[in-house]
Amino acid sequence: MSNDSIAQAVKVLEGLSAGLDEAYWEASTIERKDFFYDIISAVNSELSEIGKLSVLDHDLVYEPITVEFRAARTKLSKLRKVLDEFVVRSATASRLESLINDAVSLPLR
Repeated sequence: MSNDSIAQAVKVLEGLSAGLDEAYWEASTIERKDFFYDIISAVNSELSEIGKLSVLDHDLVYEPITVEFRAARTKLSKLRKVLDEFVVRSATASRLESLINDAVSLPLR
């Protein structure tokens, strides 16, 4: 399985979704919860569309499918810069930083 395969993207996006969900519940303000929810919705939308593909296609090169996820990549980059401010628990922040780096490194095509 290559690093930019659909199967790898699913693994990265599922991890990101779980990490963002954790950060959502730790967020202390409505504005931050909204920020996380927007990204979570985009990631879930992308995973939903990938789920429609055949399992036989999972070794193909990943390309973002939804417009929402393409737009959310900008927010992910912003979140990476303000992670310590937005995420209270250091374990969550550390985990999320790694997950965001993996997600941002997915192919753009």
